[in-house]
Amino acid sequence: MRISTWNVNSIKQRVGHLTAFLGEAKPDVVCLQELKCQDESVPRGEIEAAGYRVETLGQKAYNGVALLVRRPLALTEVRRGLPGDEADVQARYIEGLVAGEGVAPVRVASIYLPNGNPVASEKFPYKLAFLERLRRHARALMDAEVPLVLAGDYNVIPDPEDAADPEAWREDALFRPESRAAFRSLLAEGLTDALRACDPRAGVYTFWDYQAGCWPRNQGIRIDHLLLSPQAADRLVSASVQKHLRGLEKPSDHVPVTVELRDG
Repeated sequence: MRISTWNVNSIKQRVGHLTAFLGEAKPDVVCLQELKCQDESVPRGEIEAAGYRVETLGQKAYNGVALLVRRPLALTEVRRGLPGDEADVQARYIEGLVAGEGVAPVRVASIYLPNGNPVASEKFPYKLAFLERLRRHARALMDAEVPLVLAGDYNVIPDPEDAADPEAWREDALFRPESRAAFRSLLAEGLTDALRACDPRAGVYTFWDYQAGCWPRNQGIRIDHLLLSPQAADRLVSASVQKHLRGLEKPSDHVPVTVELRDG
């Protein structure tokens, strides 16, 4: 099973890039973030024509997450929204159980974690609280011992080697010690950072800002992650970054990251 995560930064603007990626890479599951539209505005026709089922949690102009599952795989037990705060109405979390004939079930979540900037505002505590809610929910999901993949734009730079210029991010919410510590606490529940497990090199990035020539100068950061439960990590075959998509015309500032799991 191939599972990809991609912050598309507006699904309506990038649907051509998305469908080309679906045709090229043929992932079995795609976790999308930053749809930036309500559910009824998602270009479902184009995605379904490419052979995928679509489940979304949209929000007007902001946020928004989706799960795409390639037919004939089935997506059931869909949950919209991260438990732990009934007052949170931001569209940042969707999960479901992916299975099919002869395919062992895998629970997959698409996550768009808060950016958290500016740090002095209420946005930073919200980010940290979201990470803590995610940690607790991940623990509960792992108790079921079904392979689990928590994929998405975490808006966390885990380590200095995950940024071309770590000093430039020193006071940013993406690299603050509190954010990195919360991310480590999530991993400490028994989750594996799939890309790091397969490729420990420095200089592997998933995001390049539109400003200041970051893409041509390769001034990137790694903030898009797929975290695997022990049962999923046991099936990990490979993890890769589809960096070439950042060079497209009018691209997202993120690129897909894909893991392959062998069948259980």
